[in-house]
Amino acid sequence: MNNTPELLATAASLEEAAALLDAGASALLVGDDRFGMRLAGHFTLEDTAAVVKLAHTRGGKVYVSINGLIPNTMLEELPAYVKAIGELGVDGVEFGDPAVLAAVKAEAPGMKLHWNAEMTSTNYATANYWGRKGASRVVLARELNMDEMTEMVPHLEVEAQVQVHGMTNIYHSKRKLVASYMSHQGRPSDGGSLGKERGLFLIEAERPNEKFPIYEDENGTHIMSSDDICILEDLHFLLKAGVHSLKIEGLLKPVAYNVAVVKAYRHAMDVYAADPAEYAFEESWLDEVRALQDPERELSFGFFYKEQVY
Repeated sequence: MNNTPELLATAASLEEAAALLDAGASALLVGDDRFGMRLAGHFTLEDTAAVVKLAHTRGGKVYVSINGLIPNTMLEELPAYVKAIGELGVDGVEFGDPAVLAAVKAEAPGMKLHWNAEMTSTNYATANYWGRKGASRVVLARELNMDEMTEMVPHLEVEAQVQVHGMTNIYHSKRKLVASYMSHQGRPSDGGSLGKERGLFLIEAERPNEKFPIYEDENGTHIMSSDDICILEDLHFLLKAGVHSLKIEGLLKPVAYNVAVVKAYRHAMDVYAADPAEYAFEESWLDEVRALQDPERELSFGFFYKEQVY
């Protein structure tokens, strides 16, 4: 049983990367907007080189997200990018498209491959299939409940990664839906940003108190959840099951908030590792997180205790 799994956090900048490592993160997820979707921030090759050096100096790892929908035109750019990050010493790549797997095998065979198929990674047979193709880790679907996740781990031939905190994506389209809507309303954006920094959100008539962040970038339109997953209270179930990597999603969050979250999870993980039999969650571990939590966003268990119908 692995009592000290990886604590993985997304980083929007080099400054945030350093702060997250200081707070207790043992791995960072970054990427280039051309190849990765819904990244916390854009990392050039120079930025990636710097974050790899930073993390490796502190004993941490760096993974690059290449989870975008890869069109034919991008296939020409992909091998060079993969080769470049491999030469920089990146520890692994998150992928959903087999084209990425093929590029890594050809250009950077030393990099680990983490299969992330979003909501479709729901069973161990498919995860193990990708393991036999070269993946060393599966990112479990956020729509799985706690029992489905913990009961899957013993059947896996690869590592398991689970998101434990932060917002989730609930809708994606390659189309520029916000720009089209604003134009239809007679409010063209006139070249203004519709990205993460704009702070746009959707409100449904049936749920006026819930705000769903929405933004556009070169990958299309992204609608995010109105609440934030927080499984700290029941983290010990994932730790006992032997989940290998726990991910904190820092997208659209200030650095101070993400640092507080990493500190809280690191503390809980360290307490559990010291004495699993006597481990007990304490509400005070979440005090700093709750103090920084957006009052319009609820901390919830997500799908961890819901029966999902596919």
